[in-house]
Amino acid sequence: MDDPSAALPRIAYFSMEIALEDDVPTYSGGLGVLAGDMMRSAADLGVRMVGVTLASRAGYFRQEIVDGHQVEHPASWEPAQRARRLACKVVVTIGTREVWVGGWEYEVSTSCRQTASVPVILLDTDLPENREEDRALTHFLYGQDASYRLRQEIVLGVGGVRMLHALGIPVHKYHLNEGHSALLALELLRERGAAAASGRALELAVEAVRVQCVFTTHTPVEAGHDQYEHQLVEEQLGGLVVATLLRQLGGGARFNLTRLALALCGWVNGVADRHAETSRALFPGYDVHAVTNGVHALTWTSLPMQLVFDHHIPKWCHEPELLVRVLSVPDAEVVAAHAQSRQRLLHTAARYPGGAALQPQRMTLGFARRMTDYKRPGLLFSDLERLRALARRWPLQVLVAGKAHPHDEPGKRHIAKLLEWARQLEGEVPVVFLPDYGVSLARQLVAGVDVWLNTPLPPLEASGTSGMKAALNGVPSLSVLDGWWLEGWEEGVTGWAIGADGDQDAGRHAASLYDKLETAVLPAWHAADGRWAHIMKSAIARNGSYFNSHRMLRRYAAEAYWN
Repeated sequence: MDDPSAALPRIAYFSMEIALEDDVPTYSGGLGVLAGDMMRSAADLGVRMVGVTLASRAGYFRQEIVDGHQVEHPASWEPAQRARRLACKVVVTIGTREVWVGGWEYEVSTSCRQTASVPVILLDTDLPENREEDRALTHFLYGQDASYRLRQEIVLGVGGVRMLHALGIPVHKYHLNEGHSALLALELLRERGAAAASGRALELAVEAVRVQCVFTTHTPVEAGHDQYEHQLVEEQLGGLVVATLLRQLGGGARFNLTRLALALCGWVNGVADRHAETSRALFPGYDVHAVTNGVHALTWTSLPMQLVFDHHIPKWCHEPELLVRVLSVPDAEVVAAHAQSRQRLLHTAARYPGGAALQPQRMTLGFARRMTDYKRPGLLFSDLERLRALARRWPLQVLVAGKAHPHDEPGKRHIAKLLEWARQLEGEVPVVFLPDYGVSLARQLVAGVDVWLNTPLPPLEASGTSGMKAALNGVPSLSVLDGWWLEGWEEGVTGWAIGADGDQDAGRHAASLYDKLETAVLPAWHAADGRWAHIMKSAIARNGSYFNSHRMLRRYAAEAYWN
């Protein structure tokens, strides 16, 4: 690394996935996109960080819709085309074998600040020194079975720490983005000679590691955390630490990576106020702070809207809090910028089945996220007759996107059902499914729809960030009160709430969703009195100015990193 400040300590940010570019498939969804935004804000703000993740040569997957069903295709990439091969290699023990780990360096920079960049290390086991099965360990993001996932986590956590040491990168603190990288804390214990420690010696070693480690948890339910049978963990970890220590730190019945991280990290946070409350209840006895997620403003603001901000709010990309000033920008300029993004999105959607029926005089509702049960993608279609009646009075159209994990059969059924509903509504309510949802498509969707819909089952939405991205583009949210929306919601100002806080009933949520569309959202959009322009600007000023990754990173820096 040629950075003249390379000798200064860095924050080492470990994440199983980091979204680096639109077409570099080292991410599957929100966790990786958040990590990428974190790296971009670090580059903008000059925060000394280094990212550590896996090369994921085979990516997550590319989605195709065939006969109404999701079909997965490989999404391979070649690191040599985007990153620089690192000269050094390290070795980790997995089971009874030594596995060599190489790496690539990718430099993250943004046009907001040309002089700074943040290195991201992409760990790679596809080396001639390794057996065939070990060469594939860093190929598939969240692929195969539990044993494969655990071995990947050994490469990430243990191999990542060793790689940073081999590169001579001094680390001030390690930031674990979710529990996937928790094994790095065991490696730090081992380095301190505590692999078989007990009593006071163990207490001192644990305390020293806790000072070094920061942990962000993203999952609000126990079942969502990575857990393994102790026998598998003891077999695969190859004696990194003694078995009694694994059971003591990782939980009794099963080895839980979140509990390991909680035990070995001195600063822990949830990703929204409500999520921190939920985490404290889930893991009593731990001090869980709340740092609400944010998104990288420059990355997620459309070019037409960027030009408006550049003209009226200089330095907004470096200081997104200045976006509060958008309220003084002429309505017509904000409306025109959104219209350009809207036109581009409708042009893209026209290439897919049903897209030719989309019309600019219809309000466009957007719903895009991972397709899984708790996201409740079918809530909008709970009552097709009422949806038809709404569209007859207030012209409405819907754009939907999202992938189901290859092993998530219920998620795949959600996609098939959405496509069936689209066929049933054809000619009355245009519904278009946009396949292969990723960063590029997401940027078009959050900028081009008119309203962003979010319908998770509370409290399972730890934070959510797609609505934050929409807000930067003047797109208000229509959302269940969960995650970040509990903090960003101002009824009729930044968007609208579906249901009451704490309510989990799907029937009441569906009724509330239709009521809000009928009595508030659709009438405001179709009105010609300027109400909608004020809502758009309020979403930018009140939500876009706050729910950004610059604010998030500044809080981490002040409270968790350099305190």
